[in-house]
Amino acid sequence: MIRILVPTKMAAIAATFAFASGAMVAFAAERTISQKGRAFSETEVTLNKDETILFVNDDDVTHNVISTSAGNEFNLGAQAPGVSTPVTFKTAGEVKVRCAIHPRMQLIVKVKD
Repeated sequence: MIRILVPTKMAAIAATFAFASGAMVAFAAERTISQKGRAFSETEVTLNKDETILFVNDDDVTHNVISTSAGNEFNLGAQAPGVSTPVTFKTAGEVKVRCAIHPRMQLIVKVKD
């Protein structure tokens, strides 16, 4: 009998083997920050370099999430209700994130090496 492994089974087998052999397995981390009530769900988060935040607009109004912090500049543009957009933080340091439409919406992202 020939067995065909689908990719998810192969990944599970590889992870099990790596764990059993003591190898380190790295998985990309993603954190979710929602926007609701004209506020971010958190005011401060800490990430490692190259980790991602998924910005989710759970509000009933449009937002425009931006950062002008050196090395981590981005502008998501008009993000309508229900839209999710990932942002990967590439440079260590403190990143100030805000909504260009609602200036009281502010988030600090501390990015570690």
